[in-house]
Amino acid sequence: MGVLSEGLTHVLILVASLVGIGFALLQWFLVSKVRVSVESGNGYSDRLIGEEEEGVDNLDVSLKCAEIQNAISVGLFLQWKRLFSSGATSFLYTEYRYLCIFMGVFGAIIFLFLGSVQGFSTKSEPCTYSKGNLCKPALANAIFSTIAFLLGALTSVLSGFLGMKIATYANARTTLQARKGVGKAFITAFRSGAVMGFLLSANGLLVLYVSINLFKLYYGDDWEGLYESITGYGLGGSSMALFGRVGGGIYTKAADVGADLVGKVERNIPEDDPRNPAVIADNVGDNVGDIAGMGSDLFGSYAESSCAALFVASISQFGVVHDYTAMSYPLIISAMGIVVCLITTLFATDLFEIKNVSEIEPSLKRQLVISTILMTAGIAMVSFLALPSEFTLYDFGTDKLVKNWHLFFCVSIGLWAGLVIGFTTEYYTSNAYSPVQDVADSCRTGAATNVIFGLALGYKSVIIPIFSIAIAIYVSFSMAAMYGIAMAALGMLSTISTGLAIDAYGPISDNAGGIAEMAGMSHKIRERTDALDAAGNTTAAIGKGFAIGSAALVSLALFGAFVSRAGIKAVDVLTPKVFIGLIVGAMLPYWFSAMTMKSVGSAALKMVEEVRRQFNTIPGLMEGRAKPDYTNCVKISTDASLREMIPPGALVMLTPLIAGTFFGVETLAGVLAGSLVSGVQVAISASNTGGAWDNAKKYIEAGASEHAKSLGPKGSDPHKAAVIGDTIGDPLKDTSGPSLNILIKLMAVESLVFAPFFAAHGGLLFKLL
Repeated sequence: MGVLSEGLTHVLILVASLVGIGFALLQWFLVSKVRVSVESGNGYSDRLIGEEEEGVDNLDVSLKCAEIQNAISVGLFLQWKRLFSSGATSFLYTEYRYLCIFMGVFGAIIFLFLGSVQGFSTKSEPCTYSKGNLCKPALANAIFSTIAFLLGALTSVLSGFLGMKIATYANARTTLQARKGVGKAFITAFRSGAVMGFLLSANGLLVLYVSINLFKLYYGDDWEGLYESITGYGLGGSSMALFGRVGGGIYTKAADVGADLVGKVERNIPEDDPRNPAVIADNVGDNVGDIAGMGSDLFGSYAESSCAALFVASISQFGVVHDYTAMSYPLIISAMGIVVCLITTLFATDLFEIKNVSEIEPSLKRQLVISTILMTAGIAMVSFLALPSEFTLYDFGTDKLVKNWHLFFCVSIGLWAGLVIGFTTEYYTSNAYSPVQDVADSCRTGAATNVIFGLALGYKSVIIPIFSIAIAIYVSFSMAAMYGIAMAALGMLSTISTGLAIDAYGPISDNAGGIAEMAGMSHKIRERTDALDAAGNTTAAIGKGFAIGSAALVSLALFGAFVSRAGIKAVDVLTPKVFIGLIVGAMLPYWFSAMTMKSVGSAALKMVEEVRRQFNTIPGLMEGRAKPDYTNCVKISTDASLREMIPPGALVMLTPLIAGTFFGVETLAGVLAGSLVSGVQVAISASNTGGAWDNAKKYIEAGASEHAKSLGPKGSDPHKAAVIGDTIGDPLKDTSGPSLNILIKLMAVESLVFAPFFAAHGGLLFKLL
């Protein structure tokens, strides 16, 4: 037994969750202190009043900010009247209505498949791993797995929704704070991101903790059944993340591509110019894809890594001897992460003041370094207090002897591998370094060479992250088998509160810059918001790197748990059953990417045609005498995203069910291994290629160096070539790339949840042959 008592474990997890939620609400309160007065004329819109800026009509600018903020919010919440007989509904509410239907249908599938394992019997049955003991019936596993799935799905939806609320609440306030100085604007944007980060991590931990303890009221000493059913929580979280990521990515990139191609390339007007009909849809999309999608994605990774670790622990010594504190080690690590991230956040918001634009990006990167160093100390403390000095872990049918300091190294190597992946991603996507500058320089000779250089950069950027992941896998598996890999994944995600705060900061700053442009604020204000946005672009790329790296470790841990639960002795690639699964699984990321890229292309085609139509048919639009029809462009994006997210989602959700039911667990193991190996490479290269093209364009636009000035200004041939590269990269970095990490995780956790059914009734085709 560890030093920490069971009672103190309960207190620590509960208090950390509540402190995280309380800290998030405090940050929300501080953001809300930006002066706001509500106009009672229509009862709906806020009038935002900022500090007066010299030479600018304060009231006029503030009213424009309020109008634009309202337009972005309305874009999210009032676009789907035609689908329902009365009232206004939101994009999110509509998306969630579709997802509620999916939750009901898939929940029923989980119940029917798992309940049929023992013919819906209510009799207790011999335990799979605790030989000689009786466990709860398969019907109970079916019921509780379904409940866990619904809880995970609802928590994921709530995470995305709350993130959207704070993002749309904070964007105009960030713009107004930029009038006081870049430091004030930075703090507002960062605090808003912290609201999302802490709400998501604390809610995820709290719901998982409460679910385990409520399920325990029924399961009692049957921890094997308890933690097997809890795996449904990860499945629910990741399935919602898939649709959020794909739907949000299609939405935002359809608008972005349409706005860029017609506005910047054809009409030579600035980004976020209010004359561009797609500009509101573009700003709405930043929140839909980069806030709600990323939030659900990282919540899914957190839930799945926790569930994988808990399941492996439950069939090891911790579960057999009912050591609750040691079993809860993954939850205590997450609780410690909340405390560490809280301290880290204070460095950005209270201890260090941003005085000029050059300090923004170092401040954000400092957050990653500080949280990693502090978390390493936190992991050591938890490992030596919560774990026995020596114990055994399940290792594919045998017991592996492990010491508590082994687990310290497993979690720590995951944590530091995440930092390496993050900084490697930054090196390849930030325009402060030579790779992106080389891509920008290639624009001299046109779009073709830009595309060639960008693709080469993306492929090359895979090397260091893959070696980092490989080292983390080898070390953690050598020390603590599959449990070690699950804990390495959780280590990478232990600072999720800070990671999400940094990630959400980007879209909020991007929106703030758009509002400044549309409100007609001075060039000085726009320079400040551009600096905030530029730093946000780099940190968003770092966030995607974390998400993909953690997805690789999470899916491998889930793969190990699936192999254990399905009773597979070894996965032999020379076996035809396994090899056909391996080669098909390696193909799936390409099929999935093709579907999402085509969806963005189709939606962007309609957007381009609509933007061109408005420029050609609305008199005075280019001269600024007439307003564009923003609503029609928002409608195109919402229609496309809700319609086009279904086929890729169906591909991911149905593949494990079809492979396991008709071809058996060995073929399914091959599919999972193939999709993992191929998906990670494609995801990293796609995300980094798109990020490099984006920042190459911004490098030329900023003209901060002599080299950059020689390629500019805006509207020059090199700049137009850079815009084309950026447009090609948009669906790569914001739709296909980020969605692929959900593909590899989701198929693995789905296979784990359905493993009892596949083991009992799978392989129908091979049984008939």
